[in-house]
Amino acid sequence: MTNAKPAEAAALHPILLFTLASFLLACSSTTDASGVQDQTLRMNQIQVLGTHNSYHIQPRERILELLAIFDSQETADSLEYSALPLEEQFDRGVRQLELDIFADPEGGMYATRRALILTDDDPVSGLPELDEPGLKVLHVQDLDFETHCLTFKVCLQQVKGWSDAHPRHIPITIMIEAKEEVIPDPLDLGFVTPLEFGPEEVADIDREILDVFPMERLIRPDDLRGDYDTLEQAVLDGAWLTLAEARGRVMFVFLNRSAARDHYIDGHPSLRGRVMFTNSDEGDPEAAWFNVNSALSDGERIRELVGAGYMVRTRADADTQQARDDDYTLQEAAFASGGQFVSTDYVVPIPDFGTDYFAEIPGGYVGRCNPISAPASCESDLIRP
Repeated sequence: MTNAKPAEAAALHPILLFTLASFLLACSSTTDASGVQDQTLRMNQIQVLGTHNSYHIQPRERILELLAIFDSQETADSLEYSALPLEEQFDRGVRQLELDIFADPEGGMYATRRALILTDDDPVSGLPELDEPGLKVLHVQDLDFETHCLTFKVCLQQVKGWSDAHPRHIPITIMIEAKEEVIPDPLDLGFVTPLEFGPEEVADIDREILDVFPMERLIRPDDLRGDYDTLEQAVLDGAWLTLAEARGRVMFVFLNRSAARDHYIDGHPSLRGRVMFTNSDEGDPEAAWFNVNSALSDGERIRELVGAGYMVRTRADADTQQARDDDYTLQEAAFASGGQFVSTDYVVPIPDFGTDYFAEIPGGYVGRCNPISAPASCESDLIRP
C-alpha cells in the first residue's frame, strides 16, 4: 500500500490540529479549575492517607519468638509489619508520616542492640550514624530497632529530597513521638534507659528540623496564628492555609501528652516561635490538632472537632489485627469521620497474613474533599497530589 497523497495528508491536518487543540484546552481548563480551587480550599478541608511508625522494619524472627516467650504472643504479633521506604510511601500517595525519636546528645546510646546477645548475632551494630550525637529513630530500644532511617536528620533529608523533586505536592504532615519509656529487662541484658525530653531535648527537635528545612518550607503555628491572640482562635476562625499557600511545605506535630509537651510549650504561649504544633485539648491556647485513635468509639468526637476547624489524626488499623482479620470496619469509620489524616500500617497488602487488606483514600485519590469540613463546591478530581 502506498502512502497517502500529499493533498490527502494535508486534508487530515485540520482534524489532527483540532483534536490536539481540544485536548490541550481540556487539560488547560482542568489545570485552571484546580488552581482556582487551590486558592480557596484550605488544608484542613481535605483528607489524606498517613502511615503509623512510618520508618518501621519488622524485627528479626528470633526476636519475635523471644518476645512471645518473655512478654506475650500479642506483643510479638503487634510488631509484625514493615513500612515501605519513605520515598516509596510518598510515591504511593501517603502524605502523613509518624517518626519515633530518642534523645542521644552524646551519641552511641543505641549503637548496641542488646537483645541480639540472645540470637547469636553481634549486638554491636557498627553503624557510624548511631555513634554520632543527635536524635535517633527506632520503635523500642534494644528490641525493635530496625528502621529505614537511623537518625532523625536522615529521615528528614529523605522527606526533603522527595519534596524537592515534587515541589507542588499536597502538604506533608509529620507526627513526632518523643520516646522515654523504660522497658522491662527480665534477663538483665542491660537495656538502655532512654533520656527524658527536658527543655533542651525538645528544643533539639526544632533545631534538627531547621537544620534540614528552611523556614519557608514549613507550616508553623506562627503562620496560622497571624494576628490572633491564640492559635486556637485562628483555628476556630478558619485560618488554616489554603492549598495554594500550603503546597510543597511540611507541617510537624508533637504527638506526646506528657511533661515533654509541657516543656515544648513553656515560654512559647500559643507556640510562638516553635516549629511544631502539639497534641492538645479544646480550650488550650495552642489547640489546633488532635490525635483520636478510634473512629469506632470516638467517631462523633472526631466529626465535632473537624467541623469546628481542628485537624485530627485517626487510625485505619492497629496492632496488625485488621490486616490479619481482613477487617475494614475501623478503616471505613475513620474515613467517614472526616479525620484529616487516616493512618495505616498497610499501604500495600501483607501476603503473610493470608488476606488482601490494605488502606487507601476512597476513590483512589491522594487527597480528597473532606466529608465533614469541605465546602459543597469542592471537587476531589481537582485536588492535585
